[in-house]
Amino acid sequence: MSDPHPVPIGPEFDLHSFAPRDIPDVVDAYLQEAHALGLREVRLVHGRGIGVQRARVQQVLHAHPLVSSYRDDPRAHLGATLATLRD
Repeated sequence: MSDPHPVPIGPEFDLHSFAPRDIPDVVDAYLQEAHALGLREVRLVHGRGIGVQRARVQQVLHAHPLVSSYRDDPRAHLGATLATLRD
């Protein structure tokens, strides 16, 4: 087994390379790191598809203590979600 590969944390995170089962843990870890870096708005790119990834991502955001609000990114035609993090 290889060591985990560090992922740079920025205001946008593309989830296409992650398996659906891993999304809750990956999104949680990303939000914690983004918040620690002082980011206040992040964009999670999940793709359009049939909406499974979008629903999974938004379910995590809805329950996450570091998220004050979230919404579909109007520029992405349901392919990304914007989340506002708490101070």
